[in-house]
Amino acid sequence: MRLTPISNLMAKPSFLPPFMFGLLFATFGVILSAKYSSITVDQSALLALKSHITHDPHNFLATNWSTSTSVCSWIGVTCGSRHHRVTALNLSSMDLTGTISSQLGNLSFLAWLDIHQNSFHGSLPIELTNLRRMKYLDFANNSINGEIPSWFGCFSKLQRLSLYLNNFIGVIPSTLGNLSKLEMLSLGGNQISGRIPNSLFKCKELKFLSLFNNSLDGRIPTEIGNLTLLEALSLGSNHLEGEIPSTIGNLTTLEAINLSVNNLSGEIPSNIGNLISLTDIDLSDNYLTVSSSYNS
Repeated sequence: MRLTPISNLMAKPSFLPPFMFGLLFATFGVILSAKYSSITVDQSALLALKSHITHDPHNFLATNWSTSTSVCSWIGVTCGSRHHRVTALNLSSMDLTGTISSQLGNLSFLAWLDIHQNSFHGSLPIELTNLRRMKYLDFANNSINGEIPSWFGCFSKLQRLSLYLNNFIGVIPSTLGNLSKLEMLSLGGNQISGRIPNSLFKCKELKFLSLFNNSLDGRIPTEIGNLTLLEALSLGSNHLEGEIPSTIGNLTTLEAINLSVNNLSGEIPSNIGNLISLTDIDLSDNYLTVSSSYNS
């Protein structure tokens, strides 16, 4: 039998440190590359949005969104301290004109998107469904068109959705009922038709619900009484008909209600008088009568 000299056995471990060093260096390189790649993905997504802006009268993006500076220092951009990724984008009230780039859906850490009070037009790209961390969406006061996407229902963390004063058509998608954390829904000032879906009243965290100035018809669902945290309700300037459901008396935190300019009829529920937090009520321009049992 041939024995390996002890000196050779002792020499073999000397090859291990360089191997481990190489592995560590390679791992560090992968991590560094991934981090750099993530930053460049966010940068590319924002530059794609910039390329879709056709009018920037104040040169907010033209002069500030430059590859010579960090994405996290760009105007309207906020990055998270932990992952150093874009977590918020606020371009509100900048008088921008353009369309929303599909590459915006690559901002995978984005939780806050506010572009209200601009002149964005066109439809919303389906790639926005990739933004699964989204909590705050405000597209209000633009010229966005098309139907309200049913895929909004996939934003399970969404707390605020504001689409008022746009050109949305079609119906309110029933999938909005999946938004169990939704606290504010504002769809007023569009061209939405059809009935108010019952599923909407599964959003029991709602505090503000505004569907004013659309073309909604049918009755106000009795399930509205499920929204026991509601503070403001605006259904005015639609084509709603029938009686005001008595379940509205369940909304004990309600401070303001507007059901004006509809085709509502019958008696005003007497239990509205029990809503002690109510300071603003408008039921005008309907066909309502006062209940004989109502106490003012």
